[in-house]
Amino acid sequence: MRIVTVLFTGLFIASFTPFYTAHTAQVRSSLRAQKIQRAVSGQLVSFRNYVNDTLLLEVGKTHVDTLAVRRSFLRSRLLFKEFEWAATYFAADLTERLNGAPVQEVENADLLDPSLARGVDPMGLQVIEEGLFPSYDATRKETLVSEIGHLITNTDYLIAYFEDHPLADWRILDAAKLEVFRIITLGITGFDNALSLNSMEEAAVALKSLRELLPYYTGKNKEADLVKDLDAAIGYLQQHPDFATFDRAAFITRFANKISAGIAQLEQSLPGPKIKYNRMLKQNISTLFDAAAFNADAFSPGPEFRTTTAKAELGEKLFYDAALSGTGTRSCASCHRPDLAFTDGLAKHPDIHDPAKLLKRNAPTLLNAALQSNYFYDMRALTLEDQVRDVIHNSSEMDGSMDAVIKHVSANESYRSLFARAFPATAENGIGADDVTNALAAFIRSLTKLNSRFDAYMQGNERALSDQELKGFNLFMGKAKCATCHFLPLFNGCMPPKYVVSETEVLGVPASLADSVLDPDRGYYDVIGVDAYKHAFKIPTIRNISKTAPYMHNGVYQTLDQVMEFYNNGGGAGLGIHLPNQTLSGEKLNLTEKEKEHIIAFMKSLESKE
Repeated sequence: MRIVTVLFTGLFIASFTPFYTAHTAQVRSSLRAQKIQRAVSGQLVSFRNYVNDTLLLEVGKTHVDTLAVRRSFLRSRLLFKEFEWAATYFAADLTERLNGAPVQEVENADLLDPSLARGVDPMGLQVIEEGLFPSYDATRKETLVSEIGHLITNTDYLIAYFEDHPLADWRILDAAKLEVFRIITLGITGFDNALSLNSMEEAAVALKSLRELLPYYTGKNKEADLVKDLDAAIGYLQQHPDFATFDRAAFITRFANKISAGIAQLEQSLPGPKIKYNRMLKQNISTLFDAAAFNADAFSPGPEFRTTTAKAELGEKLFYDAALSGTGTRSCASCHRPDLAFTDGLAKHPDIHDPAKLLKRNAPTLLNAALQSNYFYDMRALTLEDQVRDVIHNSSEMDGSMDAVIKHVSANESYRSLFARAFPATAENGIGADDVTNALAAFIRSLTKLNSRFDAYMQGNERALSDQELKGFNLFMGKAKCATCHFLPLFNGCMPPKYVVSETEVLGVPASLADSVLDPDRGYYDVIGVDAYKHAFKIPTIRNISKTAPYMHNGVYQTLDQVMEFYNNGGGAGLGIHLPNQTLSGEKLNLTEKEKEHIIAFMKSLESKE
């Protein structure tokens, strides 16, 4: 009996202790998440009350005190930054109504049925800012009052959301890490406070919110490295508040990268299951500049379309095969030359049937083309597979047919072998159109190369960039406002920090250098049919820009100096082009010749290594 009792006791302890430990950890996790949720709810209520009791009151006065209104507005933005990390992560659509871009958005942008699309007017803090800066516009008083009313109503919706939706530890830490990424890509660039430019104070407040949150996960160690890094970053922002002179390169490498890496360590140490998102930005990364931070397959049509070595090798062979065209004279490589970063060096490539006739638009680079959500300058293709199919069928580009391509590859022994290796099901079903387009798309996805000198610098090699290039980076991210469209670190229009949606921009590009007449190409408008998007085009990457001249959708500019001058003068507005829906600011940037040289030097540092 005694032996049995001892064995039973041992078994009982061995089974009970892990249960007790797991249960205790679960209870602690739940209590921790509840405390954080209550804190976020309290911040939302404080924001709502301040906007209602102070901002609305100041704007509604008979005799408006401009300075008082601005102070209350800036205070409102700081209160928003306290809960930004949570709101933008857990309730992104609602938060857009509080701090969305001040441009009309497209709702129901279904490219399969563009007739469903409609423009949705902007609302929130950025819209209110336009009525207060650079000067108070008394004629917009009623509009401002109405906008503040929307702000209060939508905050009430957010309050209700956080009261009803419990938070989970792994999602809280994921949201905190993304907030660090949001700060370095949007917060310190003036993206969402383009007129008030109170970026450094707002970034400090956002980090303070994380500083209050993360000790729940670092434990009782008040001297944890992550806490120290947060304190140092907040101090740096407070000591260097000037937007124009802020050293963004130093802030990112000395502070932000360490903070995001510290949060990533906390994420990895959390017990229990976590949901894996199909995000282009991988969840397990430590910094935005990790060597494999981005998933080139994120925008593929589905899991079966993911890139493999066999698919990419087959796609490369197809890429150089002129037999894919209807005339047998043009391959994909005809317009996308590897020595020119997969562009062609022309403003516009000739029509396949008539060399005197030019294609509608400039050929973009294929390097890193996978790292965006839409394709073609007018955004009409949702996947690279759709883009490939469109080009092959286009009567001016390749004028081919998929039936003819399948017949060609099916009759070739080498191709049959490559297809069988890349797509084993072809041995039974034969080669299909999806196999052809997926192979070509896989080759393009294999051209993802985020390995420039700039990347090396952000990964810790302080000698990778010259002083001039660092000055150019800081100008690019600050005074020149380039990074408010060409987002770090992809430098295309894919919106951080989740990198799910690609943005367009209305620049007012001229038809030629000879005169200031707007290019007649209506871009995205011809696809989506929403007036706000007339002459809107996808924002391309500027990586490898030193090899991809000429520039713009119509190839109008031959040099980077010409491009810089166009932006420095306010785009089309600076040329005297009347375009009411221009989204690029029409204000001059007032960059000096030296500053433009610095920016160009930085952009050249983005050239990929082979």
